[in-house]
Amino acid sequence: MTAELRASAGESLYPRLEPLLAQIQKPIQYVGGELNSQVKPWEDAAVHWALMYPDAYEVGLPNQGLMILYEVLNERPDALAERTYSVWPDLAALMRENGVPQFTVDGHRSVKDFDLLGVSFATELGYTNLLEALDLAGVPIHAVDRDESHPVVVAGGHAAFNPEPVADFVDCAVLGDGEQVVGDITDVVKAWKAQGRPGGRVELLARLARVEGVYVPGFYAVTYGADGAIAEVLRLRDDVPAKVAKRTVMDLDEWPYPKTPIVPLAESVHERMSVEIFRGCTRGCRFCQAGMITRPVRERTITGIGSMVEQGLKATGYEEVGLLSLSSADHSEIGQLAKELADRYEDSKVSLSLPSTRVDAFNVTLANELSRNGRRSGLTFAPEGGSERIRRVINKTVSKEDLVRTVTTAYANGWTQVKLYFMCGLPTETDEDVLEIAELAVEVIRAGREASGRKDIRCTVSIGGFVPKPHTPFQWASQASAETIDHRLRVLRQAINADRRIGRSIGLRYHDGKPGVIEGLLSRGDRRVGRVIERVWREGGRFDGWSEHFSFDRWTQAAAEELAPYGVDLDWYTTRERTEHEILPWDHLDSGLDKEWLWEDWQEALSEEEVADCRWTPCYDCGVCPTMGTEIQIGPTGRSLLPLTVV
Repeated sequence: MTAELRASAGESLYPRLEPLLAQIQKPIQYVGGELNSQVKPWEDAAVHWALMYPDAYEVGLPNQGLMILYEVLNERPDALAERTYSVWPDLAALMRENGVPQFTVDGHRSVKDFDLLGVSFATELGYTNLLEALDLAGVPIHAVDRDESHPVVVAGGHAAFNPEPVADFVDCAVLGDGEQVVGDITDVVKAWKAQGRPGGRVELLARLARVEGVYVPGFYAVTYGADGAIAEVLRLRDDVPAKVAKRTVMDLDEWPYPKTPIVPLAESVHERMSVEIFRGCTRGCRFCQAGMITRPVRERTITGIGSMVEQGLKATGYEEVGLLSLSSADHSEIGQLAKELADRYEDSKVSLSLPSTRVDAFNVTLANELSRNGRRSGLTFAPEGGSERIRRVINKTVSKEDLVRTVTTAYANGWTQVKLYFMCGLPTETDEDVLEIAELAVEVIRAGREASGRKDIRCTVSIGGFVPKPHTPFQWASQASAETIDHRLRVLRQAINADRRIGRSIGLRYHDGKPGVIEGLLSRGDRRVGRVIERVWREGGRFDGWSEHFSFDRWTQAAAEELAPYGVDLDWYTTRERTEHEILPWDHLDSGLDKEWLWEDWQEALSEEEVADCRWTPCYDCGVCPTMGTEIQIGPTGRSLLPLTVV
């Protein structure tokens, strides 16, 4: 930005932005002023946060994590938080032409003016959007080039559990739950500023590195061996931890956020109010990073959930409430909760929903309560694997008979649409495992027609390519190539369409295998992969999570050229199986899971052995609770929802 165009700190850029909005598509996403959004006076706050979801407004606004941190920070009188999202290419080009930097949608303030830029990564495919936002903001994309005038770039979210591919671009990463740690970071920044910024940016980062859960990549050096694998990760300072441990928030009832969810002005991917009913999962699905890194299970009480629903509905006017978690039907009081919420809102238009239901947790009574006040939409189940053998490998054990019986029961009780979610490319998978998905779908339709007496029932089969993730038993696994994924999807489609009388009732939704390969590179990558990300961004890579913007050729060419000097390539990061004692890029980042336990579970997967859910069985020593000083928090509590009082 030129000096003439620089506004004073905290000043609104809207007068310069507004003329550009008439020239672009969907200008409403940049206007701000949504119900429950906040614009606090700049000078009243000692610490200023810009919170970014690195995707479009319509995807980023409903994100629970960002909304929670926005409220938690804005409740502090000494802090201010505003939101920013990725800018579509049409506006980005105009902003560069007219000298308008990356801005927040709340106060339309320049992101560069903030003390901190917190970026929540739900997926690794948002990395190029981070570089675009930094460049538009006038912030150097490399952390080493920043000084005290630039915001501290903080990565968070599930993808931050391996931030090494973006280690050159972020100043620090937060591991685990964010509600408490953002307060600790705010305190550190506030004190450093009040003291006159002693020691500059390096001293600030050193203080942040001593906050539990905060990892500063710049204070660690990585060396590599002749085989391309990591030889050593060295601390460059004695006052930072050798291993950075995640943060875990206990007693979620004490953190009933968001209290006043933001209601979007523009259409968004989720048009509902969401309440997280518990956090964590101990089902032990071996593919599931979210379940592994969020242990232990911590339930909200039925009364805590009830008050959040009541307050959220009053604050938003929404008519649908999503009861969110990694496996919502596993809440110890889900039946009572659904019934009492349905009773409470029976005379209103409020409906309840679960994101998906485990096959072995479904019952008609629960489903009827959830749909009592609203439309009877489709049900979603996630068997994940096509065959019982592969379901034993991934520890998602449910029999074919159980699945068909469950879905048939749903059809018999009036549901006409069922969605089944599977993955393709799982470890040890063969074509036969995938073809069993077709057999299952055909049997579901046949049994459903017979049970319901209807011909108009439908089953949608949705398939995603499997990507091995850090901190899971599959972190050592070979990833299936794009060619393998695409071949299996082809034979599956042919099998489903073999009998048109049945096939026309089965929808098949899938993506080709190419984006998954790049996600695999980024999810298990090390710092060398940062060069690939930067190259892709410089060559126009943006919005890689959107099929119309994703270019596989751009990624593969950048990977080939940028990784060659290191003696590694794309396949080395993706289709190569890791060995037991290889140093993995995230080994110095502690999710609480014992690496030896993860390896044992990987071996049990290869032997097709199952592991029980430790909520209901004795502990099987994954390491989380003793390492993190936490414990499983589940009901039943014996409480119930009181009737609402009319004021």
